[in-house]
Amino acid sequence: MPTPDVIAIRASSLADLFDCPARWEAKHLRGLRLPSGPGAVLGHAVHAGAAAFDQAVINGEPISFDDAAGIVADAAREEARTIDVDWSGDMQPADVEKIGIDLCRLYCEQVSPEYEWAAVEASCEALVIEDVGLVLTGTTDRIYRDPVLGYGIADIKTGKSAVAADGTVRTTGHAAQLGVYELLAAASYGVRITAPAHILGLQAGKTAKGQRAGSGTVENARARLVGDADSPGLLHHAAALLHAGRFYGNPRSQTCNPNYCPAYATCRWR
Repeated sequence: MPTPDVIAIRASSLADLFDCPARWEAKHLRGLRLPSGPGAVLGHAVHAGAAAFDQAVINGEPISFDDAAGIVADAAREEARTIDVDWSGDMQPADVEKIGIDLCRLYCEQVSPEYEWAAVEASCEALVIEDVGLVLTGTTDRIYRDPVLGYGIADIKTGKSAVAADGTVRTTGHAAQLGVYELLAAASYGVRITAPAHILGLQAGKTAKGQRAGSGTVENARARLVGDADSPGLLHHAAALLHAGRFYGNPRSQTCNPNYCPAYATCRWR
């Protein structure tokens, strides 16, 4: 298929491209969609409440956890009402709202106070990387400031396996996405990103025992993305796939499943 000279790609989709180019092409070029899952609704709701909480701190007008919890509840109800969600599993709208509020409390009480936030939901509409013919777009969850290390980015992840029992967060497979967020943060906020990237995990258990917060650190995410004179970075590999239209499938992907891939039924790679 013909490809334009410059191709736009969202930061959040880069990991999907490397995992299974055929699935990426089905979702982002052909526009095929699956219903959202309760987990996605939960993540969006928690992000909304946490963002309001942190932005209020930056503005010098802090809000209470109860205020943030109200935003979580409103966001969860709005998504449940307005988008196509598959509620066939064991998590129902009331569960999403309750768990979302619980996770927001964990974030507001245990995670957010550990950081000095510089920006919340820092959006970059178009960062052109001319040498590989890509335009990067997306929103960085957080930009934080460390008094010694400088500015860095933080990304909030929610899910049933987001945090291990020891409080650590698995970082494998996130370097590409975090590297893009670092580039976008530098472009949108106008600062050098010199501190490590942090993944802020919130474990989405149904009970307090199964809910926990944790963090993981990724060093040099941006360096892996852009590469150097001796070794091409991940952006070069992404550009090669996109410009050549090499959308091969990966039947060994953990998300090669009809619940995750809108092209599963017709995929010729399985």
